[in-house]
Amino acid sequence: MAARNGRTVRDLRRGNRTAVLQRLYFEGPMSRFELGPATGLSSGSISNVVAELVADGLVEEAGSVDSDGGRPRILLRVAPDSGHMIGVDVGETRVRVELFDLTLTELARAERPLERECYDVEVVVGHIREGIDEVLTAASIVPERLLGVGVGVPGIVERTAQQGAVVHGQTIGWNAVPLESLLRSTGRLPDTVPYFTDNGAKTLGQAEMWFGAGRGARSAVVVLFGSGVGACLVTEEVDSGRALEWGHLTVRVRGRRCRCGALGCLEAYAGAEALLDRWREEGGRPPEHTDEETALTAMLAAAYPPENADPDPVALAVLEETAEYLGAGLSDLINLFQPERILIGGWAGLQLGSRFLPAVRRHATSYALRHPAERVSIDLGRLGPDAVTVGAAILPLADFFARGGRRAEPASEGQSPAWRTALEERPPH
Repeated sequence: MAARNGRTVRDLRRGNRTAVLQRLYFEGPMSRFELGPATGLSSGSISNVVAELVADGLVEEAGSVDSDGGRPRILLRVAPDSGHMIGVDVGETRVRVELFDLTLTELARAERPLERECYDVEVVVGHIREGIDEVLTAASIVPERLLGVGVGVPGIVERTAQQGAVVHGQTIGWNAVPLESLLRSTGRLPDTVPYFTDNGAKTLGQAEMWFGAGRGARSAVVVLFGSGVGACLVTEEVDSGRALEWGHLTVRVRGRRCRCGALGCLEAYAGAEALLDRWREEGGRPPEHTDEETALTAMLAAAYPPENADPDPVALAVLEETAEYLGAGLSDLINLFQPERILIGGWAGLQLGSRFLPAVRRHATSYALRHPAERVSIDLGRLGPDAVTVGAAILPLADFFARGGRRAEPASEGQSPAWRTALEERPPH
């Protein structure tokens, strides 16, 4: 039977389950008495929904609190072991796979390094498959218990009816890579386990907005600063976040050639890979035969040595210039979107950290229009190097919430509108 607004009774029940689950997830433990005003549901609806969720094993008791003269009120919480998600970060230095319980507590992880400029599709797909097997084995979780696998990737993600998620990663040489089809081709996971693929900057942004420094903000831009740079825009109009190819904004006409092939991109000056190349080109000596993270650590140590030691003037000059390019790039985001917050994450952003931040803030303010610059805060993200995997794991979690705590249907429903709907509904603050 359909309600007057077109919603069926089943839709209403699913919505009620979603409302209770989300409140318990973000604000629990809570009593039945507290859930009523928090969700806007009647006491009868709360009793029915809670009884269903307890019977399904999704909600459990978590102690009690005294009431005003009556019996103690039982507290409820989401049961951590009632579901599991995998988050995958296909980075530009490594592939990281993490297994989480329903409360996003990490249970196991696997990492595979990627050699510089070696983003062979079969290699990356193999790392993901092996990582999934490894974390499930380590935590003794059977694949059927997974709510889904979320994957954060560099580049633009297109969703197709025939192949699922297709990745256009120009900077790493991926041209229309049918990633979801390739991952499914082994049959290692049941068809009932959906895959969810999105841009890595967007999954980073989603994690910071749900659990990190973006929580409570009406609008924010979350920047991923790694080998390259990207960003995610979250506003009241775009609650689920929109990936921005910010790194390919032109900051210098006829400038350095970027990995994408164009000239003068921000990434050609501010990405960690370009930063190390510029140090080398100016006469610096980055360590040979090592990964970018180690090389950037060495560059920072050279530019900012211990007391009584002379800094490497080349490393220092390149870093100072990079801070200005980043600040100028942030000023464009400030002028275009007027966000309440800008958050900097990614492994390179976290390495440069607070030492870099004052100069970036100063340059961003000097290049931006005065009014929006006075209203924005620029800070580091709070979730650390695992933010992309956490955000990737949020994708199946959001789908689970949108379904009222019921698992996805078999086959191609992994990319159904349900997970998008859940992401567009901001969690309670």
